[in-house]
Amino acid sequence: MQADIRQVADGVHLVHGSNTNWVILTEGDAVTLVDTGYPGDREKVLASLSAVGGSPEAVTAVLVTHAHNDHLGSAEYLSSTYGTPVYTHEAEVPHARRDFLHQVSIGQVLKNAWRPGVAPWAVHALRSGGTAQVPVARPRAFPAQGPLDLPGRPVPVHTPGHTAGHCAFHLPEAGVVISGDGLVNGHPTSRVTGPQLLPVMFHHDRGAALASLDAFEALSGDILLPGHGPVHHGSIREAAARARERAA
Repeated sequence: MQADIRQVADGVHLVHGSNTNWVILTEGDAVTLVDTGYPGDREKVLASLSAVGGSPEAVTAVLVTHAHNDHLGSAEYLSSTYGTPVYTHEAEVPHARRDFLHQVSIGQVLKNAWRPGVAPWAVHALRSGGTAQVPVARPRAFPAQGPLDLPGRPVPVHTPGHTAGHCAFHLPEAGVVISGDGLVNGHPTSRVTGPQLLPVMFHHDRGAALASLDAFEALSGDILLPGHGPVHHGSIREAAARARERAA
């Protein structure tokens, strides 16, 4: 099954993989890839690059919102095969190297297996490489504050809680926020749709994740590209406020 690719703004594409999204930013022949899906999504990642006129060789950098396997999947493959640099927040660098792992455990999943959607999601995650070893050998911290000198000129915004170094990316000129898992628009284990935080078991620090909604509320824009769920059209401030209400 091919990935579902949606162009949401000039040079901005949201790609729905298998339960997880990634974003392709294009500028001429150059590409920025934000997240890379599960390890099992690799062929979809490569096909999506081709579909928007890019290629693995054209990827200037991989930006990682956070180092969970369903977002980190092919980062090291692109780095080791094509020499693509992999950037993430400085607090997430050791997580991407797998100096430690802040990810929902099998035990936590089993405790929540009675909840609607959890068992099918867990089976899919296992089949897609959710517990595979895919560390990035040489992840790099963002080189400077403000817009990155990459296609799309994304601006990193530290939004800790889901992981310590979780980072969103703001595209002010396009009115786009790439929110990773700090603010999603649905999930296979969630019984609601629309802007929300992920279920509690997925967050390293739920309190910090809730507090990071302040950072999202401060961002201008009307297109939210989440790590899970469809694109959300509407005020980013209002989307974050709705997520806060639902988490209360």
